[in-house]
This record gives sequence, structure tokens and C-alpha cells, in this order.
Amino acid sequence: MGTAEERAPKIVAMGAVVSSSGGKDSLLALTRAREAGVDVTTMLTMFDEGGERSRSHGVSRSIVEQQARALGLRFVGPSASWADYERVFIDALGALRADGCETAVFGDIDLQPHRDWEEKVCDAVGLRAFLPLWGEDRVALARESLTRGFGAIVVCVDSRFLNDSWAGRPFDEQFIADLPAGVDPCGENGEFHTFVTDGPGFSSPVDVQVAVTEVYVSPPEVGSQRYCFARLERR
Repeated sequence: MGTAEERAPKIVAMGAVVSSSGGKDSLLALTRAREAGVDVTTMLTMFDEGGERSRSHGVSRSIVEQQARALGLRFVGPSASWADYERVFIDALGALRADGCETAVFGDIDLQPHRDWEEKVCDAVGLRAFLPLWGEDRVALARESLTRGFGAIVVCVDSRFLNDSWAGRPFDEQFIADLPAGVDPCGENGEFHTFVTDGPGFSSPVDVQVAVTEVYVSPPEVGSQRYCFARLERR
């Protein structure tokens, strides 16, 4: 089968953008894309309506910006509600396309509706969608992020799958070993989300700690679902 780097298509592209949550899959995709010859110059991260916390992961803007700087990436962070998320995302991609970006990199693994949406929004502005992790084994990808040296913190858990004690834990071999049966080790089904603080391509670590954990219940229009967030702060 060859190594992951050998399997990656060589598709040299100038001025690419990585659509990033700041989590392990996004940054593994960034690493794989760079190995495939993609010149990723920009990180695009979506934020909530107030512009202060990243969508789904709940990490503060200043910490996400620090991550982008450590990776040598220009940072783009538009704000959107869930209702206008797609429009705002397409507008951001369109501005990047006009600025010379040719490719958008995504970290999805195997959920076809996610890939369909990413290809749709890229097609809308003439970008190529590149998913370097697509179709690979989830367990192998989770462990690859560890063997490559990524350090990550679990910043959100879905209460349907994991109790609040899982929020704030390091994403490591012990975390994977402790997961209940049926919970994906990549969190690909939304069971948990991570934020990467160090790893390949970082000029220096993002030095943060968990300040507090907070329960959040989503609005009725998006399911009234309970989550627990680990809020990060700089040391």
C-alpha cells in the first residue's frame, strides 16, 4: 500500500487554503497537503456570530490566530450563524479565490455528505477541493496524528457519547484506549473535538491550559443538544 506520503497525489498548487477547525484532522490534512506539494498559505476558520469563538470547537479567536501564526499561515476568520454559515463560507472562499488561491484543503475522512458540501462550495467559486485523508482507516489516522507528534486537547464533547469528564483531556493513546465502545477514535461523527497545540510545521507550541469546563445546550433550531466545552486560556 505504501506510506501515507507515497499514497498522496502530487498536485502542486499555489496559494491554497486549509479549512481548519484547529483540530487534529484539519492539521493532519494540512501536513499531508504540504507533503503532496500543495502550497498552503492561509487558514480559514469559521467563528460564531460574536466572532469570539470558533464554530463547534469553541476556541477563542486569539488562540486560533496564535496557532495559525505558529504554522506560518495567514489567518481568515469570518463570523456566521448556522443559518448563514454556507453563504459566509462561500463568500470567504470567493475572496480567497480572487486573491489567487486555487485549492481548498479539508480534513474529512469518510462522511459523504460532508464531502458533497465541500465540493459544492468550492465549485461555487472555482476552487478545487482536496481531501488528503479521504477513505482511510479512522483508527490508523488517529494514531498517525500521535506518531507524527501532534499534541492536542479535547475541547468539546457531545453528551450523547461522552460525559463531561472527557472534556479537557489530552488526546493521546490513553484517551483512545479509554473510549467507550462505539465512539470513533477520530471523533468523525462529532463525538468530540480537539485543538492542536504543537506538532509538524509549528514554529513554537501554543502554550495553553484548560481554564474551565462549561455546559452548552444548542438552540432548538439546531437540536437542543447538550455539549461540554473545555475553555482554553494562555498560560
